[in-house]
Amino acid sequence: MTLNMSELRLGPLSSIPPGEGRNFDVLGERVAVFRARAGGVFAVQAACPHRGGPLADGLLGGSVLICPLHAWKFDVSTGDPLFGDCGIRTYSVWVDDSGQIVLNFEKK
Repeated sequence: MTLNMSELRLGPLSSIPPGEGRNFDVLGERVAVFRARAGGVFAVQAACPHRGGPLADGLLGGSVLICPLHAWKFDVSTGDPLFGDCGIRTYSVWVDDSGQIVLNFEKK
């Protein structure tokens, strides 16, 4: 698979346990990547827009992410807020045939 300039391999999906998230430094920005228990992979900005909470440490249920600091809720597939008054940036992310996480760093 040939990658575009904005596509980066972050590492193996196996490095993220199901239901959890991990932070990655990507070209000077932090991105939180989540592996849903149902098998989906999502990528969002790493800090909550409310007070900078570490979103990778939040709780993920389906596509709903809950910030660990003040319980703001976001849909990780769209970035839309479910509780709170502002959304989060999302990124296209997938797993390639070799099990590597691939992030398209162009913001949606």
